[in-house]
Amino acid sequence: MPKILLIEDDEQLARFLMRFLNSEGYTTDYANGQKGAMRLFEENAYDCVLLDISLKDGNGYSVCAAIKAQNDTPVIFITASADEACTVAGFEIGADDYIGKPFGTRELLARMKNVMRRAQKTSPLLRCGNVTIDPIKGIVRKNGSEIAMSALEYRLLLVFFSNKNQLLSRDRLAEELWSLTKEFISDNTLSVYIRRLREKIETEPQDPHIIVTVRGLGYKAVDE
Repeated sequence: MPKILLIEDDEQLARFLMRFLNSEGYTTDYANGQKGAMRLFEENAYDCVLLDISLKDGNGYSVCAAIKAQNDTPVIFITASADEACTVAGFEIGADDYIGKPFGTRELLARMKNVMRRAQKTSPLLRCGNVTIDPIKGIVRKNGSEIAMSALEYRLLLVFFSNKNQLLSRDRLAEELWSLTKEFISDNTLSVYIRRLREKIETEPQDPHIIVTVRGLGYKAVDE
């Protein structure tokens, strides 16, 4: 289910858009200012951000720049301003699209689907929950902050994220690690690496929600 961050100072419009997006199968979080928006963005992984220029605190340009500095989540400006300079400024700091108020909900939906489709085609990022992997740079981030990992931890996480929501047996995971080290991976060794991964990426390692155990069968990376 795609997750949307709506950042809009008009609370009546925000409530309307949230009802509409939820009815279309999206999960929507809402903030009316820069501080609240960035707190939500750093705590969650979003498929698209709908962003007004005028906010309760701060402004949309600063939010867009901060988002793009962390990752390439698609950003669509939604604003009453029809000034060409405002539109250009938005694109120059990385906005993916721009829609002026008033607008039709179906047009907004089409623009959202378009920017998310482009992002899927161009972005190398693998995402599960609030954790992302950039396989080109070999960087893992949680809530936008980089996580240090050993080569084996990274390889194991890459296998999980490349096979989201698929059951992976312990034998399959051990084979993946063996292909990197060319050394025998014992059952205990695999358990140690699973525990280390959970300690680094899970909010509560003792109650994992990203790498979950399928009792008697193996593990899977769950993308809720």
